[in-house]
Amino acid sequence: MADIPSDAPQHCPGTASEQAGKTSACQGCPNQNLCSSGATKAPDPAIEEIAEKMLTVKHKILVLSGKGGVGKSTFSAHLAHALASDATKEVALLDVDICGPSIPRIMGLEGEQVHQSGSGWSPVYVEDNLAVMSIGFLLSSPDDAVIWRGPKKNGMIKQFLRDVDWGELDYLIVDTPPGTSDEHLSIVQYLSSARIDGAVIITTPQEVSLQDVRKEIRFCQKVQLPIIGVVENMSGFVCPKCKNTSQIFPPTTGGAERMCEEMNLTLLGRVPLDPRIGIQAYCLSHVPREESAG
Repeated sequence: MADIPSDAPQHCPGTASEQAGKTSACQGCPNQNLCSSGATKAPDPAIEEIAEKMLTVKHKILVLSGKGGVGKSTFSAHLAHALASDATKEVALLDVDICGPSIPRIMGLEGEQVHQSGSGWSPVYVEDNLAVMSIGFLLSSPDDAVIWRGPKKNGMIKQFLRDVDWGELDYLIVDTPPGTSDEHLSIVQYLSSARIDGAVIITTPQEVSLQDVRKEIRFCQKVQLPIIGVVENMSGFVCPKCKNTSQIFPPTTGGAERMCEEMNLTLLGRVPLDPRIGIQAYCLSHVPREESAG
């Protein structure tokens, strides 16, 4: 949980809990007196600071999925590029996958660095109207492991939202890791006063994916996060030669369409498996930015 300090004992109930500072697990904790005083239950002042910062961002969209490997980051990158294809729109892509940041590679930005200015961290720009921020820009190597507990992840997400010089934006796309844990709770909490437009849920057709995606949908409902709709990714493979469609991941329980009907959600569309996506990602990560921009 995001409200458990890094120096807390193993069974800490959380600083926002009614039992904070009062349980047997709290004995000997350096934060016990502070927690029992009730001071930790006050709203995080960063929430209002972030709400003020987000006043210049018109639309905030989260890309979620309970399952890993369904293509959230690829979809987030495509969505950001599609929105930025309108030169009159300002778009930013924020990667809050703290332990597995893949956006720098997908966007062809590996090796780029974040610079500090008087107005905060400057994001990395793919195009004049498309900015990107990721912890991947803060690592000395893309192979470095980020081994952090919840509070440090929470603090980094807070910095991304509060301390990055986003400027005036039409769209902020937030790419998240799989699951319903620290990063998801943090992003929803910190944007709670900033009016999130909603979440786009990504799944693949097979039941092993849908099972975890249903958990993500329940998460959204519990934290009152609006769901814009569901995208079924890897939805069939169209052979480039014979044009026949093969179901690589068979929708044995009806796929995203059936799930949306059962849960009263909008199916936004289906994205097929396309080898050109992988080829393009490879080219972006191996061609210098000056050449790929041309």
